[in-house]
Amino acid sequence: MFADSHCHLNYKGLGEQQAEVLARARARGVEAMLNIATRESEWDAVVETAEREPDVWATVGIHPNEADQHPDVGTARLIERAAHPRVVGIGESGLDYFYDHSDQARQQASFRAHLAACRATQLPIVVHTRDAEADTAQILREEMEQGAFPGVIHCFTASGEFADIALDLGFYISISGIVTFKNAKDLQETAARLPLDRLLIETDAPFLAPVPHRGKTGEPAFVADTAAFLADLRGESIETLAAATRDNFHALFSKTIA
Repeated sequence: MFADSHCHLNYKGLGEQQAEVLARARARGVEAMLNIATRESEWDAVVETAEREPDVWATVGIHPNEADQHPDVGTARLIERAAHPRVVGIGESGLDYFYDHSDQARQQASFRAHLAACRATQLPIVVHTRDAEADTAQILREEMEQGAFPGVIHCFTASGEFADIALDLGFYISISGIVTFKNAKDLQETAARLPLDRLLIETDAPFLAPVPHRGKTGEPAFVADTAAFLADLRGESIETLAAATRDNFHALFSKTIA
């Protein structure tokens, strides 16, 4: 049984056929899905899906590319909305210097506001980082010094050095379908050595469909394909990897078993 630790069930491509998408996921053994918010206008919808579906949970947060559009979403509002019983994490938040969609200083301020909410609630942060390893690491370290909080680096594509920093901070690392791509050799090397007790898997659906579905709309059912590839890469049985990543998901997002 699999846990998809990061998907967007209300996004175009999935939202119009959500019932069918969920049925296909369950048919492939997906027993838990985390529906991630990226802007405030999505919060109600992701929570409503989680209220309706017992194997779906939600997060509230602002993606770094949306930071400029959400100057008023701070720690207090995140804490308030995270009190909902089906909201089990905060994010996704972080830094994205690949796209020039939001001012870097605004991204950093938003990220710190999310981390303060995690520190206050002890809910995990779901971190997005792209072309921003140094600043992401620095902010995580500085904020952790003010009080510990759990978290995950989602859709991990960073360096092996950054993986080690994240692990040292107590974070989990989530591997997406990118690991199945032929040009992902560096990621494969890192994924092969990650400790099993810190590993998660995800689809980031509707994005990043793994081989053999590459080019299609991603959906949570495909987490089984990523798991199979990753298990082979690591020399583990699919049963071992599935059980460990599922248990890790519930350990990190502990409100899912509260």
